[in-house]
Amino acid sequence: MKVEVYDLLSSKAGEIDLEDSVFSVPVRPHLFWEVVNWQRAKRRAGTHSVKSRGQVRGGGQKPWRQKGTGRARQGTRTAGQWVGGGVIHGPTPRDYSYRIPKKKRRAALCSALSMKVLEGKIRVVENLDFPEIKTKQVVRLLEAFDAPKALFVDVTSRDEASNLVQHNESLRLSIRNLKNAKYLAVEGLNVEDLLGYEYLFVSRSAVERLQEALKR
Repeated sequence: MKVEVYDLLSSKAGEIDLEDSVFSVPVRPHLFWEVVNWQRAKRRAGTHSVKSRGQVRGGGQKPWRQKGTGRARQGTRTAGQWVGGGVIHGPTPRDYSYRIPKKKRRAALCSALSMKVLEGKIRVVENLDFPEIKTKQVVRLLEAFDAPKALFVDVTSRDEASNLVQHNESLRLSIRNLKNAKYLAVEGLNVEDLLGYEYLFVSRSAVERLQEALKR
């Protein structure tokens, strides 16, 4: 399948072949639900905590004698029914993350990419290297393509000397102040962000790297 490639002025700059196994698979919404839930579960801090009756200070003395007062019997002021007492079956720190098969994650990502192609909401750009760091450049690009909300994806490189990943800084820094746009490295492309942004702007080199990683 071929799609058009554009330049930063929204003019046609050629075509690119898209792998059918990545960009032309059946759309499977149930996989979106599963994978997005998995992503959100991984992000949960799980640091919630309350004190049980054994952790609340005090409670050593019985509030009143067992019988003869006309009131309900009480053994300690740290019990859950007392103000300031411990919480019964309250939350404790835990890890919410879990695992799902890699094949399912790949299938969901390919399905989301295919949905963008079917809807005509993907824009392949020859390159996303802006001449300078200016938010106005991204705004003009969005207006030229009539894309109110967009996700931008580009490749990264690794500096051999420092072994650090280098991003497209002119793109990343130009986007960071926009509420309706987001930058992702191609390695970080995920289902939740694909579904959260109406349009997908991806560089030619990022498409090639995606196809290399996802094609069967």
